[in-house]
Amino acid sequence: MNQKIALITGGSRGLGRNAALKLAERGVDIILTYRSQESEAQAVVAEIEKSGAKAIALKLDVADSHSFPAFAEQVKNHLQTIWQRDSFDYLLNNAGVGVHASFAETTEAQFDQLMNIHLKGVFFLTQALLPQLANGGSILNVSSGLVRFALPGYAAYAAMKGGIEVLTKYLAKELGARNINVNVLAPGAIETDFGGGAVRDNAQLNAFVASQTALGRVGLPDDIGNVIAALLSEQTHWVNAQRIEASGGMFL
Repeated sequence: MNQKIALITGGSRGLGRNAALKLAERGVDIILTYRSQESEAQAVVAEIEKSGAKAIALKLDVADSHSFPAFAEQVKNHLQTIWQRDSFDYLLNNAGVGVHASFAETTEAQFDQLMNIHLKGVFFLTQALLPQLANGGSILNVSSGLVRFALPGYAAYAAMKGGIEVLTKYLAKELGARNINVNVLAPGAIETDFGGGAVRDNAQLNAFVASQTALGRVGLPDDIGNVIAALLSEQTHWVNAQRIEASGGMFL
């Protein structure tokens, strides 16, 4: 049986970091990407290695689709030198940024940034990595609860995530012949540094979210990391083309 390897975009912090650690706890080796925080990324690598798994961190700007062919080649080379393999098993499209602006005030630059990172980037990075993704592998795209419920200020962000949810179905349909399953995970509000850490640091916002959540609290990174680790496993391979929301039951 091959050692399982997961490639996680945006794995140096937040939910990506947590997912990397949870997968490593299950014996999965990790290739994680970072945009600028190399020291943070290397700290995650060191933490993963303590658990006995292998890990490397590669620099990648998911907004720059022109860099993807070279990045895919880099992945291929590392797979061969470190794992003596030509493929990895799990792709987690996680990297992202948050922009909070009303529809009326959203700028074209903000729109383009969100599109390049959350929609175009996911589309073409996944395309570039397909030759290295093992038959029988899995893709998990990260969306948002904001696709199901609308909160003012996230029109552009949620529109991109809506696009990802549609794309997930098409990927599942077209990659089914290679026995690759593709799902989308939609986290609710989570206590991380995402979007400036508002959910974590703003007590009023935190209390509001908790009051609107069936399980009575705001989500923690472990809540999402554990779901990701479960979905990126052979045990859940029959789950395919699904939107799984992990929100504790927000806005029911």
